[in-house]
Amino acid sequence: MRIDLHTHSTASDGTDTPAQLVRNAARAGLDVVALTDHDTVAGHDEAVAALPTGLTLVTGAELSCRLDGVGLHMLAYLFDPDEPELARERELVRDDRVPRARAMVAKLQELGAPVSWEQVARIAGDGAVGRPHIATAMVEQGVVPDVSSAFTAQWLADGGRAHVDKHELDPFDAVRLIKGAGGVAVFAHPLAVKRGACVPESAVAELAAAGLDGVEADHMDHDPATRAHLHGLAADLGLLATGSSDYHGSRKTCRLGEHTTSPDVYAEIAARGSGARPFTA
Repeated sequence: MRIDLHTHSTASDGTDTPAQLVRNAARAGLDVVALTDHDTVAGHDEAVAALPTGLTLVTGAELSCRLDGVGLHMLAYLFDPDEPELARERELVRDDRVPRARAMVAKLQELGAPVSWEQVARIAGDGAVGRPHIATAMVEQGVVPDVSSAFTAQWLADGGRAHVDKHELDPFDAVRLIKGAGGVAVFAHPLAVKRGACVPESAVAELAAAGLDGVEADHMDHDPATRAHLHGLAADLGLLATGSSDYHGSRKTCRLGEHTTSPDVYAEIAARGSGARPFTA
């Protein structure tokens, strides 16, 4: 089995619609794919309706969190999307996205970057607007050569000249909310240094004690030594170790199935999730 547990669609900052995403996942030879858009479940129904024969869909979301000033992401799988407390927190994060993006555009304009809110809104479409949409606008205007180049201290990285903070969950609250909604919580790309500062491993241990289910070990932003280290850390803490592409369509260079999760780990995630079940066409 080939299992990819971290992908994005146009419901947040990917470039494939949810329907295109599941079709492309099948073409890429995947058996299981998770749709984990940022702080939203808006793409789930479309993905389920378009699910190709033989492909299993795991519903999920990637929740925006912050711990001691460090931004991080928590993957939530198979939770009840209607559970009110988690739904309310997702809504708070989404509602903050537009004013935050507008503020970042204003900062870019002050820095001389010819990016407009209308351009960013066009790129985001119906998705939950975020920094990748602003970065894409910067590429269109020739400010930076590619999306990754926008995520530096010069521009949009945490603490960067054009960065603006947003409403984010405490990760311990995120784990509690995910578990309370019947879901499975996995710390996304925990040692992706190029995304900014990382939380200390002691915090991972504390999250594990608070109910964290796993860490995303095999990821494009982890080199081989980091992946091996995370697999060892997961074993020491009794956590699941997952792998995935973090696919964003054409917005990133990663391919569907670039990294995958073992069937045993996927089976454990499916067994632990009680808020929703995987869908198979």
